[in-house]
Amino acid sequence: MEEPLYPIAVLIDELKNDDIQLRLNSIRRLSTIARALGEERTRKELIPFLSENNDDDDEVLLALAEELGVFIPYVGGVEYAHVLLPPLETLCTVEETCVRDKAVESLCRIGSQMRETDLVDWFIPLVKVRQLPFAEFVIMLIPYDLINCIYLLSIMIFHFLFLKNPVRLC
Repeated sequence: MEEPLYPIAVLIDELKNDDIQLRLNSIRRLSTIARALGEERTRKELIPFLSENNDDDDEVLLALAEELGVFIPYVGGVEYAHVLLPPLETLCTVEETCVRDKAVESLCRIGSQMRETDLVDWFIPLVKVRQLPFAEFVIMLIPYDLINCIYLLSIMIFHFLFLKNPVRLC
């Protein structure tokens, strides 16, 4: 069902509003904005905007981390799942623990759906760039879906042990 464009424009404007409640409302309706924009514009415009938007309110950031965890269909499917990693990577650096935890949970959810080659090309470098000690990263993953965690770790370990250019895990 098509949504009228005017309310979509209002939601987009509310993403930048000074009022926290309006921003929060808009973040919770990101899927509506993404459907209206379409997959390509969501990838090229909305996701970069969200990556650059450094909201200072933890409640808004928490909602954003949660929404992005289920955003794969709105960016074009698993083929484009990697575009969701930069805003979540940014959210992993926020001071508030609950925001970081939700960002890691969303990263795990997205990583568990990514193709193996994309994991190697996009997900593993994210861990490497952040220079997280491997043990710390494992501890961050364990509270979440254990099957997904084991899958991600097995890909990382395989990459480390058997491929030409291993990722430094520690």
